[in-house]
Amino acid sequence: MASQRKVLWWIIGGAVFLALFFLTRLYNLTVLPIFTDEAIYIRWSQIGSRDAAWRFISLVDGKQPLYTWIAMVFMRFIEDPVLAGRLVSVFAGLGSFIGMFILGREVFKSTRIGIIASMLYLISPFTLVYDRMALYDSLTAMVSIWSLYLAILLVRRVRLDVALIFGMVLGLGMLNKTSGFLSLYMVPATVVLFDFQRKDRLQRLGRWVILVGVGAFVAYAMYSILRLSPLFNMVGQKDAVFIYPFGEWTRHPTEFFMGNIQGLFDWLIGYLTWPVWIAVLLPAFTFWKHPREKLLLYGWWLAPFIALALFGRVLYPRFILFMTMPLLVLASLTINSIALRWGKTVLGVILLGVLIFPSVWTDYLLLTQPTHALIPQADRGQYINDWPAGWGVKEVSDFILEKSQKEKVVVFTEGTFGLLPYGLEIWLVDKPNIKIHGIWPLPETPPPEVVESVSQNSTYLVANSPEDVPKGWPLTLVDSYAKGLRIDRTLRLYKIEMSPANPI
Repeated sequence: MASQRKVLWWIIGGAVFLALFFLTRLYNLTVLPIFTDEAIYIRWSQIGSRDAAWRFISLVDGKQPLYTWIAMVFMRFIEDPVLAGRLVSVFAGLGSFIGMFILGREVFKSTRIGIIASMLYLISPFTLVYDRMALYDSLTAMVSIWSLYLAILLVRRVRLDVALIFGMVLGLGMLNKTSGFLSLYMVPATVVLFDFQRKDRLQRLGRWVILVGVGAFVAYAMYSILRLSPLFNMVGQKDAVFIYPFGEWTRHPTEFFMGNIQGLFDWLIGYLTWPVWIAVLLPAFTFWKHPREKLLLYGWWLAPFIALALFGRVLYPRFILFMTMPLLVLASLTINSIALRWGKTVLGVILLGVLIFPSVWTDYLLLTQPTHALIPQADRGQYINDWPAGWGVKEVSDFILEKSQKEKVVVFTEGTFGLLPYGLEIWLVDKPNIKIHGIWPLPETPPPEVVESVSQNSTYLVANSPEDVPKGWPLTLVDSYAKGLRIDRTLRLYKIEMSPANPI
């Protein structure tokens, strides 16, 4: 009877946690406008879902294809392309949410710590932002969590089945993003958890080394699928845009380190919040408890974090999302200690409230008033207040679609890649009365194709940087859309038309 009640409570608890997860991830899922990188990935997925010859389309820009492959499947069943793209990250976040529970439980052999780790994942503003965007990073975080869990399981169990599954998960990580290789490079660190007290330790250690090799072989075999595309070499070229190649790095090994490391810490603490960051650090002051486990978790975060600061050429906060997952497990230790020592006292309630309130308040704003959410400035600029944010793109699409019901419409966009024209194409590309053409840069006067279109069709220009629109274009402003809280940044829709006042 007691065991049945325990199972019932597990079922009820699991259902409540899943409900909370989907509530936070699905509520107002499209409240933020499409972001320029989202437009690119969604458009790639849209193209690949309709033409098998373009299943490796992401390699055109040097991006691995796993995210777009999954999004292609979602687009078969979901009409709204932005919703389909973002749902990929929602379900990747679900995998991370479950993975954090299993990881926390395995590392410290504590179900309570596993539950706390998954709840920290649930309320973290960092994970909430990226579990709701059509980007690679939520999927990257999920794979990194399961890679760490399986690496720990492998060093503790030393079993072939674990090695094979580990290799497959590593392979998925490599097929999603180059940072997936880091989980393989970090595997030697898990040796700190190896049981050196066993009599057969040398034989067991040798078997572990062989099994790690088996996992690596499986991972590289999966990654080799990309060699089927003639664009495989583009991955290395794209990586060099964001990370200094070693030869170039040796000419300035520490020149950018201090600036990079300061920026990374600002983003890390800004997303974790100061109370959670302090909870991450406190386990280091009781290092005699679970020293090997703590060393592994700190190292699994710090090594790639420092490497990114050393080699990073172009950095964004989302690059460190997957690195923060071990830190949430460490913060769980602190919260667990508070709950055990003061959980039923006023002090315990206050401490726990201080720990979680900043995260929960930021989450509330992200779900209801994202323009006021206190996330790091770099992401507020990209997703809310600066030119990459797609405020107005859906409204322009709806306007053009309505006009096309009565006449043929031609739309020219300021740009040939990214938010424009892809942000419009994902909604309008299949409409027979609509043609979309990108132009970059805009010439001083309308090119011949624009002049010809104006004489035959209703013709519009969509500009994401209106200050760059030449004065030689005969434009009439139809509408403008502010970028978040910045009225000086707008997306503008113009009609191009000849008139005595505006001749071409």
